[in-house]
Amino acid sequence: MKKILIVLTNTAAYGERNVATGLWLGEAAEFMDEAIQRGYAVDFVSPKGGYVPLDPRSMKPAYVDRAAFALYRTRDFQERALAHSMHPDDVDPGEYVALYYTGGHGVMWDFPSSEGLERLCLEVYGNGGYLATVCHGIAGLLYVKEGSRYLIEGKSITGFTAMEERLSGKSAVIPFWNEQVAKAHGAVFRKKRPFAERAIQDGRIITGQNPESPRAVARLLLKNLERPLC
Repeated sequence: MKKILIVLTNTAAYGERNVATGLWLGEAAEFMDEAIQRGYAVDFVSPKGGYVPLDPRSMKPAYVDRAAFALYRTRDFQERALAHSMHPDDVDPGEYVALYYTGGHGVMWDFPSSEGLERLCLEVYGNGGYLATVCHGIAGLLYVKEGSRYLIEGKSITGFTAMEERLSGKSAVIPFWNEQVAKAHGAVFRKKRPFAERAIQDGRIITGQNPESPRAVARLLLKNLERPLC
């Protein structure tokens, strides 16, 4: 069975502020739902391993569909994703055909600084695997380098936009702006209107713009993974 590694955050607050953040539930569960329906297994990793907090806003019915919430309620998701996610050092990247970075504002604090995640990213990609992100999950790729060059240099990507940050009401408390860093590191940042579903591909990198896009990212990734080898 083909396996996909889903990357989650350990960050529970906006820096030192007493404001809760964490994983955006639908960005993990909706992607997972698409993958398991197509016969893929998924595992979960986080920068530190162990506990993964949920962004409380992502639990609202408007932000997570019924199928994804049903997965959230399962013992498997509660234990493997939220309570006991794997540490990067315990992961064999050779087992995975793709690595998928979820979002939620928490990832902006711990994805870019994780050497373990960067190692997994480069090994999965170097083995011919795919890299996928959604929303703030693009933070997992923004600072990754292959040699002296940023991995995203010259690549068309998307992620949570500057306008979406402003509309989210959190732009004053984020550590950086995804769109600005992507452009500064040589990427071609593509976007649609705020909160419109969008997934794009450049080679073996697939990115989604916002919380409306995890299923679109999953379907595009799975289409590629199921393409016959030449």
